[in-house]
Amino acid sequence: MAEVMVRDGTWTFDGEILRIVPGRDRSVNKLRQLLGEVAVPLTAVAGIAYEPGKKGGRLRLRLREGADPFTQAARGRISEAADPYQLAVDPDRTGVAEYFVDEVRNALVIEQVPDGPSDRYLLPGPGLPLAVSGGDGTATFDGESVRVEWNWAVEGGKKSAGPQRFPLKDLVGVEWIPSAGLENGHLRFQVRGPAHKLAPKHDPHCLLLWGMDKETRTAALFVTALLARLPHPLAPPPALDAPETAAPPSGEKGDDHDALLRRLRELGELRRDGVLTEEEFTVAKQALLRRF
Repeated sequence: MAEVMVRDGTWTFDGEILRIVPGRDRSVNKLRQLLGEVAVPLTAVAGIAYEPGKKGGRLRLRLREGADPFTQAARGRISEAADPYQLAVDPDRTGVAEYFVDEVRNALVIEQVPDGPSDRYLLPGPGLPLAVSGGDGTATFDGESVRVEWNWAVEGGKKSAGPQRFPLKDLVGVEWIPSAGLENGHLRFQVRGPAHKLAPKHDPHCLLLWGMDKETRTAALFVTALLARLPHPLAPPPALDAPETAAPPSGEKGDDHDALLRRLRELGELRRDGVLTEEEFTVAKQALLRRF
């Protein structure tokens, strides 16, 4: 087993799992501490590097695209200090860090782990239930639905719409825009059907974010948990893997026609909501038409 133990945290590797435990020191970012221990399977790792510096150095773990819901949720939205896949290495532990890198790299070669994208999440999301309090309300997620309760600061239109509930089966995504400067951020819960064009402060599908540190930390975990339970963005459309079937009896053609139109509408909604790219939509549509 390889291990790096420093004030910033502890990384251990047993040949299959790279276990990351944040340090308890006050200098360790609170989001990392809130996220807690992370167990990264070797199959999720794309690479690892040690970067020496004037005072110690830094370990950086690179995960495969699509392997980790936290990485997808937090990319470009959190500070480098909040990244759980980096570790500040003390000056007297540089040799250990370099040995650790060699061990992980050797395992990647031996196990022939691909460094390309993953079409499913290889790490789980945070435990549930979770809640995030924003500027005009609070959103909670229990694994089955997202509920939004408004507070005293909510705009009149949202207040009139009342509390919101979005079943997980009706959600196709979540948009997290952090606050920037004097501009509020928001969480927008994207549901099937026509997209809303309202500004976040008027949209009952949006929770405003004011940019508080605690708000950012809880939003990161909340969005991660939600993404982990939504369809993976890189997963192939179901129709691509479905076996070719024989033509149904003539009495079922009407039902088949309705099913075809329904599936085409669903694919169109997935493309419009950004779940499918234009190329993925075209391939899925062609495969669906061939089946019918």
